[in-house]
Amino acid sequence: MTNAPLQTPRGSKVIIDLEAAHGRGFLDEDGTPQTTENLLQKAEAFLIKQDPRLRDLVEAHKCHMFTPEGLAEVIEPFQSLTSGIMGQQVSGAAAKSIRNKFISLFHQNEDGTPGTYPTPDEVVKTDLAHLRTAGLSARKAEYIQGLAEKFVSGELTAKMLIDASDEEVLQKLVAVRGLGRWSVEMFACFGLKRTDIFSTGDLGVQ
Repeated sequence: MTNAPLQTPRGSKVIIDLEAAHGRGFLDEDGTPQTTENLLQKAEAFLIKQDPRLRDLVEAHKCHMFTPEGLAEVIEPFQSLTSGIMGQQVSGAAAKSIRNKFISLFHQNEDGTPGTYPTPDEVVKTDLAHLRTAGLSARKAEYIQGLAEKFVSGELTAKMLIDASDEEVLQKLVAVRGLGRWSVEMFACFGLKRTDIFSTGDLGVQ
């Protein structure tokens, strides 16, 4: 299940109440409910139970993303997914540069720095040639505009991503041009903060 509050760009925020959801019968094997306060602790205990050798790794590298503070961070699915498309097959520095230029096409602060992230509606109304001036390839510009159209039409929403199962999230998003299985798994893990995701196709994992 989604463990992060999701928000449409400058729009409504959707939060899942973990305590209430688990109170409806979603209890751990030990009979206790999983909450934002103990989610990471329970996950660490599960991993160590499967293989005690993981204890040193777990203790040395705390996972901020699934701490109570990390789980409270609001995620904007459109922003997260478009940023993922921008970062495909380029270096981290190049992806950051493209993202900043992309934002500046729509909103720029007085000091010249990128402003607020554009809404799907703003992206849909912008022609592809202008989107490409941010450093996007023709194909990536098409992908991002196509994704924006899905959000504008209501086919993709924060509410849908909150409620969908892992498999439903995968099926719905891989149907969008530019989003493959790996990209969707990364979004499910780092964006939706779902805990039962392991991208076996990732080259680093292999």
